[in-house]
Amino acid sequence: MHPSIVIREVVSQDKRYVLPPGAGSDAVHTAPTYGYAVCVLRTDRSEEGVGLAFTLGTGNPLVCEAIRHLAGKLVGQEIHALMAGFGRIFRTLADDAAYRWLGPHKGVVHLALAAITNACFDLWAKAHQVPLWKLLNDLSPEALLDAIDISYLEDVLPRAEALGILTQRDATRKDAEQILRTGYRGYDTSVGWFEYSDGQIRDNVRRAMDAGFTAMKLKVGSKDAGRDIRRAMLVREVAGDTATIMLDANQQWSLPDAIRICSALQPMNPYWIEEPTHPDDVQAHRTLADAIAPLRIALGEHVPNRVLFKNYLQTGAMSFNQADAVRVGGVAEYIAISLLSRKFNIPMVPHVGDMGQIHQHLVLFNHIRVGHEALFLEYIPHLRDHFVHPARVTGGFYQVPQEPGLSAALR
Repeated sequence: MHPSIVIREVVSQDKRYVLPPGAGSDAVHTAPTYGYAVCVLRTDRSEEGVGLAFTLGTGNPLVCEAIRHLAGKLVGQEIHALMAGFGRIFRTLADDAAYRWLGPHKGVVHLALAAITNACFDLWAKAHQVPLWKLLNDLSPEALLDAIDISYLEDVLPRAEALGILTQRDATRKDAEQILRTGYRGYDTSVGWFEYSDGQIRDNVRRAMDAGFTAMKLKVGSKDAGRDIRRAMLVREVAGDTATIMLDANQQWSLPDAIRICSALQPMNPYWIEEPTHPDDVQAHRTLADAIAPLRIALGEHVPNRVLFKNYLQTGAMSFNQADAVRVGGVAEYIAISLLSRKFNIPMVPHVGDMGQIHQHLVLFNHIRVGHEALFLEYIPHLRDHFVHPARVTGGFYQVPQEPGLSAALR
């Protein structure tokens, strides 16, 4: 038996971090401030639950206010009892009568739900005195499903089928656990931020390769497509033919432009094109996927909830699922999306608004427990000094975290 831990107080925190010049920039955000709206669950013991939602700074007060409103319902709850039926609690919070009109299930309110949910999972893992990846891998299939909400997914993923995915995997997962010895491969996004000069990109690519990275990403989406093509060819030239190179357009192209520019980028052999057009336009992505095949599309950073992920998966518009646990409704919704993606045989390669802190746990769960292929996890080092237990990447591989919780606590 694990000791009782009761939530006594909810605190929201506005955390913002100014980045070095050019760092974090993309075709939309040329000088971003990275930020987190933080939910802290204080308890009657020494343990605290800490959860993050990723923002770009100035929106933090709105999310923090929503955290305070929604999470008030958790005060007085004992964490083990809460998480035994957290799927129902998640649904109740997502459908809060006062705030649901502002979504539903997207925007400020859903980001607040992400921070709250992540804090609950953090506290749950700490109550078990294990890292999140181990908790998720050790729960029974029934207990895991009771902690998530699969409403609106039942037409393609009924509970019995989700249970079957987990039960079948539990019988065959031994080989997958080898990854706990090797670590999880990373890819370096910080080589090619949008505002970096060509010279910086060259130096960064060489530095990444020297550090053991064999995969990296370049930001594209310029008003001048020629700039994108030239810089993509530059990365390929410096990294060589065997390197894995991804291109990220941050939703900047119309469908006709996406077809034209992606076709022009084909010769440099990108592993994927990320977020090529508007994130709500499922049909445009389906049309684009057909037009540029065999070039593949990655998306999910700006897809806000499991229902839209279901639509993308149903249409075959994505080749890589980039759901982010600090952008959708936290770990609970991420797990639902992971199971859904497994049903459609689309690999999970999450976007890391958390800088890989929480997702280093979730990719181990994806691979060991759900059966997703272990591809790689995005690595962005800019905020690592602000975390109590920063993700450790050695030789291009995430090392397996050992501390209890989900690694979200900030200094």
